[in-house]
Amino acid sequence: MAIQTILVIEDDRFIGEMYVRSLKKAGYDVDWMIDGNDGLIAARNKAYDLLLLDVMLPERRGSDILEALRGGSEDLIPHSKVLVLTNFEQDDESRLAMEKRADGYLIKAEITPSKLLAVIKQLDSQQ
Repeated sequence: MAIQTILVIEDDRFIGEMYVRSLKKAGYDVDWMIDGNDGLIAARNKAYDLLLLDVMLPERRGSDILEALRGGSEDLIPHSKVLVLTNFEQDDESRLAMEKRADGYLIKAEITPSKLLAVIKQLDSQQ
């Protein structure tokens, strides 16, 4: 099943707009949420192929969203991949906990739209 629908949960308007514009241009169906609560609700209400999840968000942190979706006895998003995006240097323990539940972990400062698309294509080929 190829990645077609993407939920971007990112509060930085510049970065969010850049990701959404480049993803839509590449042919993906993209929704964008700016705060953590809205992002969690969207992720629960629609089956996305991929979530791009920022760590530092208003209302609810990315790690809390990931915990809510994949931390319980049941994976609430079994058909979704999750890429965590952050500029925030986390301690190893937090990062490892998130990496266990996510399918990828990217440092925003290093990600250009073309690199992001390449990572998505790579995730797509692993299905």
